[in-house]
Amino acid sequence: MLFVVRHGRTEANASGLLLGRADPELDDVGRRQAAQIAAVIPEGATVVSSPLARCRQTAAAIVSEDQIAIDERFIELDYGDFDLQPLSEISAETWAEWRADPNFAPPNGESLNALGERVWAGLGDLAEAAVTGDVVVVAHVSPIKAAVAWALGVGMDISWRSHVAQASIVRIAVSERGPSLHAFNDVSHLAG
Repeated sequence: MLFVVRHGRTEANASGLLLGRADPELDDVGRRQAAQIAAVIPEGATVVSSPLARCRQTAAAIVSEDQIAIDERFIELDYGDFDLQPLSEISAETWAEWRADPNFAPPNGESLNALGERVWAGLGDLAEAAVTGDVVVVAHVSPIKAAVAWALGVGMDISWRSHVAQASIVRIAVSERGPSLHAFNDVSHLAG
């Protein structure tokens, strides 16, 4: 089984900022969420993480730091000049253009299609291990949406049609026939 996990909360997330390549650490809520994620991950899972601190800290709640494989392909979308900007400060025209074209890239940033290519390659490299064992990828909103697109065999234009909750888990079964989405946006472990 492939578990694709969104990192715990950061102060920037709580403040409603676009958070791409900026590298804040988890806040107190995020550390609590990471522990709750760890409680539902099967023991012995292989853990792969984005290199950013918020993902590495979430992954370290699951396994010891020396057991985490860092993979740059699961880093968040490069928001370029929009990184750490309040969502409300992005113009309606820009949002419309971005939503209409998966090749749109923010100034000095990356497109959803470019992100999809790197994430799909990363998932392809992990697929065989996920057939016979549990693999956890700790990542960000956009790479998780790319993982869902990979599982469903659709394009990155679905990115704007889904919401990925903080500290949520996506489960993708992988077999010789390919991936199959089993659970999306699961936050049941956060109850209480």
